[in-house]
Amino acid sequence: MSTLEFDGLRALVTGGASGIGLAIARALLARGARVAVLDRDVTAVQDDADLVAVTADVTDDTAVRAAVAEAVERLGGLDVLCNNAGVGAAGGVEDNDDEEWHRVYDVNVVGPVRVTRAALPALRESSHAAIVNTCSIAATAGLPQRALYGATKGAVQSLTLAMAADLLPEGIRVCAVNPGTADTPWVGRLLDAAADPAAERAALEARQPHGRLVSADEVAHAVCYLASPLAGSTTGTTLAVDGGMDRLRLRPPAPRS
Repeated sequence: MSTLEFDGLRALVTGGASGIGLAIARALLARGARVAVLDRDVTAVQDDADLVAVTADVTDDTAVRAAVAEAVERLGGLDVLCNNAGVGAAGGVEDNDDEEWHRVYDVNVVGPVRVTRAALPALRESSHAAIVNTCSIAATAGLPQRALYGATKGAVQSLTLAMAADLLPEGIRVCAVNPGTADTPWVGRLLDAAADPAAERAALEARQPHGRLVSADEVAHAVCYLASPLAGSTTGTTLAVDGGMDRLRLRPPAPRS
């Protein structure tokens, strides 16, 4: 008997060609799953024989339905859906126009809805169905210059609870992972654009109690726990991977004399 907890299970990871999504895909593979990644650009993974790569923009319902159907066919079914695709947004409440608000909501909130709708028929056929949404510390903590982004992630957290309530009677568990500021390509681009990238990175690291950025692998391990058949009694749960940022209030270091 295999000791790999995902042995025989099939998973789909959106935004899976880079960053946290790719880390999730790799972690699921390592635990025995067959994995498909859905992304707008799958160039980075299309030659990887271990992954099934399908192309779609999560804002295009027709493309999403076709890509999910292809992934399900090539995997032979679906047991785990990781709604990870998303975009960032910077600025206060007055800094983005209506078009940008609609664009980011379309990706971060309606995107997971589209993918889930397309995946539900296959998930309903699974004995170990689980959905994990990638949320954010921005859903539970007020972060400077993250009004739009935080609003979308707050919506994802509420959506996760509603989905969990609706789908539990069908045997489908729904959870979310809330990363703190993670060492991802998007954060890297923000740092590169800062007037003093080193100082900005130090500030981001300092605001997390454990004193560093969260790694993509750490988020992936949390997703694997939530999606695992071993977590069969865990649903409607949001798991923070944030170095204690949401819940801990450490005393500042004593000033040096």
